[in-house]
Amino acid sequence: MQLRKKRTQLTQSSAAVRPIIATQQSMFMQKKEPVLFEYTGTTALSVIGNVTRKNYRFHFSGDKQYIELNDAAAMMAVPVLRRLT
Repeated sequence: MQLRKKRTQLTQSSAAVRPIIATQQSMFMQKKEPVLFEYTGTTALSVIGNVTRKNYRFHFSGDKQYIELNDAAAMMAVPVLRRLT
């Protein structure tokens, strides 16, 4: 008898969680605008995005690249990159 009660409780609680998970997934799947960064160093620089794993290559001082929003927070930690937008 107790097993049936537990099973019912688990089924009810998991049904309540599904809409929350679907909402969170849709938030992450929305297309977000990229962020413009400028390179201020003296030589070339390659940086790999920590979320998208995309390779961003800055060829010279003053070179500008659009960075995916998911990678932008980590790029702001790079001292020779400056966020423009």
